[in-house]
Amino acid sequence: MATLHRLTVRGFKSIRSLEEFEVRGVNVLIGANGAGKSNLLDVFRSVSELASDGWPVHVKQEGGADALLFRGRKCTSRIDVDLVFNRGTGGYRFSLEPAGDRLVLSEEYVRQPRDQARGMAHSVSLGGHEEPRFSDVGPGLFFDYVLPSIKYWRVYHFHDTGRSAGVRCPQAVRDNLRLKADGSNLGPFLRFLRERHPRRHRDIVQTVQIAAPFFGDLVYRKEVDERIELEWYHRDDQETPLGPLQLSDGTLRFICLATVLLQPPELQPDPIIIDEPELGLHPLALTLLAEMVQGASEARRVILSTQSADLVSEFDPEEVVVVNRRNGESVFERLDSDVLQDWLKEYSVGQLWKAEVVGGGPAR
Repeated sequence: MATLHRLTVRGFKSIRSLEEFEVRGVNVLIGANGAGKSNLLDVFRSVSELASDGWPVHVKQEGGADALLFRGRKCTSRIDVDLVFNRGTGGYRFSLEPAGDRLVLSEEYVRQPRDQARGMAHSVSLGGHEEPRFSDVGPGLFFDYVLPSIKYWRVYHFHDTGRSAGVRCPQAVRDNLRLKADGSNLGPFLRFLRERHPRRHRDIVQTVQIAAPFFGDLVYRKEVDERIELEWYHRDDQETPLGPLQLSDGTLRFICLATVLLQPPELQPDPIIIDEPELGLHPLALTLLAEMVQGASEARRVILSTQSADLVSEFDPEEVVVVNRRNGESVFERLDSDVLQDWLKEYSVGQLWKAEVVGGGPAR
């Protein structure tokens, strides 16, 4: 799987210009509501939809071309995205222009490793079409490594844990190849891990037990119906199976997070992208979450968007990116320990954020 090294984005939503943003092992996005953190995450979601033939529907669901262009087409004529991957696997650059309510590819370039070393790019196509022309590239490292990575990009968000949420409902047992962005196949996926990756499954269960001491273990019945639920039992009662409706929102979200971050690296996307993982979590669980992020970053890049100062305090300054809204556009700035060294002698990064020392506060 190819690893994204840096990206450039111009003209997308609130991002007028983000030049050669370095994607490091851990990238924690902080900022006020509406600063544009989620818009950077949406870049990954949009590129994945583009590469997976879901682009026309995605644009329609987003509200049309003007909703995706920075301040609409009267201000911005095109969206440019440039992705550079490391380990010699090449890159991908494209431009999108409005055509009615649609956004069509006006330019598309692929950099194979030999091209990237010379700063060159191979033109895949020119002209207005909604679907990429990857088939024209032919076999090679881009087709074998970069394209599959892009298609698997997803933004995990476990916000919906209501009684009718997919993660609490019976799920198709065969839907177990990859964990879905909303955790709606959590039960089948955990069964798959137990059968194929028992050590990783054990790590997930033991980590959940630390965050939720009442949690005994997951329950797996020998007989398997076409649809199954996430079943578990209480530590003090191993004879009465319980279902997902008996789990608190915070505990259910933590199980999802542990599954994302502790599953085998070969099943994880790169980067792993999680939106507001702190929702409903106890401070101890936030510490465990940070430890899991650091562990996952040894094999994969991790990008988080958060509003939790406590969670931010678990990371080094260089792992934190502050997002501010200036003159209507999102500006991304990575923190520097050297600049903050005097402050860091007495305060954590989260405390400096709350005190508005590092920015990321409400725009005035």
